[in-house]
Amino acid sequence: MADEDVDALSTFRQFFALQGDVLVLSVAMFAFSLGFQMTGRYMPRYMSVLGAGSVAIGLYGSFGNLISAVYPYPGGALSDRIGSRTALTLFGLASTVGFVVWLFAPAFGFVTLSAVEFGPVDVDAVTLPVGIFLGLVLSQAWKSFGLGATFAIVKQSVPPERLASGFASTETFRRTAFLVGPLLAASLLAAYEFQVGFRYVLLAAAGFGLVATALQHWLYDAGEDSLGKSFAGVRAIVDDVRQMPDPLRPLLVGDTLVRFANGMVYTFFVIVVVEFLDVGATLPLVGSVNPDAYFGILLAVEMAVALLVMAPVAALARRVGLKPVVALGFAVYAVFPALLIYAPPNALVLALLFAFSGLRFAGLPAHKALIVGSAEENAGGRVVGTYYLLRNVIVIPSAALGGWLYASSPEVAFGVATVVGVVGTAYFLVFGEEFDAYA
Repeated sequence: MADEDVDALSTFRQFFALQGDVLVLSVAMFAFSLGFQMTGRYMPRYMSVLGAGSVAIGLYGSFGNLISAVYPYPGGALSDRIGSRTALTLFGLASTVGFVVWLFAPAFGFVTLSAVEFGPVDVDAVTLPVGIFLGLVLSQAWKSFGLGATFAIVKQSVPPERLASGFASTETFRRTAFLVGPLLAASLLAAYEFQVGFRYVLLAAAGFGLVATALQHWLYDAGEDSLGKSFAGVRAIVDDVRQMPDPLRPLLVGDTLVRFANGMVYTFFVIVVVEFLDVGATLPLVGSVNPDAYFGILLAVEMAVALLVMAPVAALARRVGLKPVVALGFAVYAVFPALLIYAPPNALVLALLFAFSGLRFAGLPAHKALIVGSAEENAGGRVVGTYYLLRNVIVIPSAALGGWLYASSPEVAFGVATVVGVVGTAYFLVFGEEFDAYA
């Protein structure tokens, strides 16, 4: 079969060849992703400026993990009850309101938790900005629908041996927002001090959310919806866990360890670049940019690499198999924290590190193909839901643990994260299995 899908441009052509309703959902996903990427990666910095410490930032990260774990199921139930179109509109409006709540977060006040002595770390009183947590509850609503829809669309649209390429097409389209969003944020943060510039960022995110909600409400026809039903209850979830395909179990274990490791430090990447290393840059045609703006540029560099390599690596997976490609992504996830925390405060070094980090996205299409490819016909949604439920529930406390360790020492937090990630990668390399269509 000709490798016409080995470059980023061809993945866009494949994607736009899909049916109209898929495109409507994907355009909405793109717009919301712009808002999420403009704001989400900077939220720990926003919290720090408002007076929150590392423990509060870690709790924020774990609260986000909790939402990611539990939202898809009530979201699916609501969608079944009131219809996809109405549910999407409600989810979109909730996300848009969430951005606005973040904008006015200081007005919601703060909650202070008592000082805690736990193990070797004596944690001072923890200040939690109420508006940040409330905004997170609302802003993540639209995501409760997006994951399952993406998997189902690709599963229905491509043959098994091309699953990785199919996911590369959707990932390339969606993650273009991951490239554009940080650049838009960086442009605003370069022009204003952080507190002012980030408010403009939040306003822009709310605008994108409102436009996306309107587009999907008026253009999406849910009459032919075939994305499946929500889980029937706890018993159904238990049954799905028991019936999970055997080849997925080692993947789930390795993936969970790697994601737990990444979750420990992910929320602190912006803190490390902006406050710990305090690295800005002088760029051609742009001039001097402050550390806040430079972090957005680093995120864009990371995603540019991801977009360039995702489709070729997906095509490569058809030759070498899915397992080596997934392992590559896991390995990058694992070693990046140690590389970052011990990096010299040099703009070029950080740019190279974030370019290297972009390689972790190269394994995502193969990873998704390995998950859904092992499912029986018409069971992909249950397998995906069960897999991500288990992984996400276990990962919930990772950020809180990372915040607690960070309060003791940033090097300890990032070092422990790398050790856990390496263990997960090694486990998958030893015990992970290949999907038959790629074997």
